[in-house]
Amino acid sequence: MLYEIMILFSLDNHRIILEKQVIRITLGCFVDQNELKQAVAQAAVDYVLEKIEPDSIVGIGTGSTANCFIDLIAPHKHKFLATVASSEGSAERLKEHSIAVYELNTVSEVTVYVDGADEANPRLELVKGGGAALTREKIVTAVANEFVCIADESKWVEHLGKFPLPVEVIPMARSHVGRELVKLGGDPVWRDNVVTDNGNLIIDVHSFHPIGSACALEEKINQITGVVTNGLFALKPADVMFLATQNGIVKHYPVP
Repeated sequence: MLYEIMILFSLDNHRIILEKQVIRITLGCFVDQNELKQAVAQAAVDYVLEKIEPDSIVGIGTGSTANCFIDLIAPHKHKFLATVASSEGSAERLKEHSIAVYELNTVSEVTVYVDGADEANPRLELVKGGGAALTREKIVTAVANEFVCIADESKWVEHLGKFPLPVEVIPMARSHVGRELVKLGGDPVWRDNVVTDNGNLIIDVHSFHPIGSACALEEKINQITGVVTNGLFALKPADVMFLATQNGIVKHYPVP
């Protein structure tokens, strides 16, 4: 049974309906990927506004979809205390909206963290790090009470690994880490001219698809000396995901 609960857009035929645990936005069509990102970011804003209190800290991710979320939550900045950002770029964008940005070490709790993904599977295990912010993203995720992932339908996969897996490495360990990744079956490629906010390098690992146990691979890569972390978010996956499709927004919870 469907229940219309609110009007989300002013455009014709755009409205939210609720079907059990799946939220869909019915619409004539989304024209392009940017509209998908705008729509899914708005769905996340509506969700977050139900979760936060005036003293809440909101975690903000990195990337184009996270930027949409920043722009759309800005008019509601009076409804929460401050944010923590997973990258310098996101922090600057938040400050442009006059939204307070705290250092993570100064807060004891992050109510909710919102970020995008490069790939997501039905267990809501993710590949992240296309924007080279994976380490800080993983740290904020670890602190957050809830991780909300937002993405368009191009990021939804049955098996992770087609998107090259980013690995952040200490500069002097680049070659060693590369050799160890080959032993795991990967094809590592140094992301040239990219330095993370932490002063490290990124190796993108091809040829892991299809990843069987994402948790096991995440652990194996993190055990390599010189690795800071890798872009698999499987040991702590997303708690909920809003996925923008050509047929509307779908809210996913992880399957067993």
